[in-house]
Amino acid sequence: MVKKEHIIISILVILILIFGMLIINETLLKGDAKTNESSKVTREVLSNSTDEPGTVEVIKNIGNPNGKRIAYVVGVHPLEYQTHQTLVRMLPEMDNLTNCYDIYIINVTEDVGHYGDGSSDNSQGRQNGQNLAYRYVYPEILNGNYELAVDVHSNVGAYPYRTFVFSPVKEHTSAEYARNVADSCENISYYAPDSTTSGPFLTIPLNEHGIPAFYFEEYSFAPQDDKDKHMMELIFAVDKLKFI
Repeated sequence: MVKKEHIIISILVILILIFGMLIINETLLKGDAKTNESSKVTREVLSNSTDEPGTVEVIKNIGNPNGKRIAYVVGVHPLEYQTHQTLVRMLPEMDNLTNCYDIYIINVTEDVGHYGDGSSDNSQGRQNGQNLAYRYVYPEILNGNYELAVDVHSNVGAYPYRTFVFSPVKEHTSAEYARNVADSCENISYYAPDSTTSGPFLTIPLNEHGIPAFYFEEYSFAPQDDKDKHMMELIFAVDKLKFI
């Protein structure tokens, strides 16, 4: 009788060990899958030449690698860096995105300037960023099989709206996409200024050559909590767009 009980106990112990090993293996597999998924995101340098007034890099494959490819661009105007940093911090941490995103990052290092120095829209820092965008970001997006490009900026409050999207090319697919984004956001409006200094260096040529591109404008001096909230709205609205 004792021997029979020992056999039963031994069998139970073996079953428990087998069950435990299966659980451990499954956990490890899930961990590997998560690591492999995150490893798809890469960061590449596009320009780091001492002959240039700054550097250009790109974070690639954020979100769903099998989804439509969308480009975000930050840093064209260096004084607007707080809004740029908000996108770069938030987008790579987003889960369950429908599309695949690349963030092109321009880092102007010469003649950056500062708010209140009297610099006009043609200040050297702004122009440096625009030149880098045209030389390095524009050809990458043009030849990168993108459905859309969003150029992220901020403003000092001189417009009727502080947080808005717009296309520099009216009556274009990009304007339709931007309006759809605004319509689905509580705090983002559609407002098109008469002109934009950076348009000829990125968004306008992209639109003219088949890549819809529009702007997102945030208020430079908004509290960071507001910047985060508005950026979250933008990210989700862009991710829900239906592309033509």
